[in-house]
Amino acid sequence: MATKEELARAYHAFKKKLKLTQLDDESSLTRGSKVSRVLGITPPFGFSHEIWEALVQQGKLRREPGGTYSLASQGPAPR
Repeated sequence: MATKEELARAYHAFKKKLKLTQLDDESSLTRGSKVSRVLGITPPFGFSHEIWEALVQQGKLRREPGGTYSLASQGPAPR
């Protein structure tokens, strides 16, 4: 069972990786839209699968296809 501290560290690491991935996507876009379309990412290494599933159960993350996760507060991913 993951501790509150482990869950908090994993959630923080996830949000940081997502933000950096989105910033990278925005900086590499052409002159058009400067809004990232990245919503889901592969979770950061160093944390077990059960930690990510615990965050899904808490409603903080949402499981997406392909082994990726997204923030639950971002709404559904476009299909």
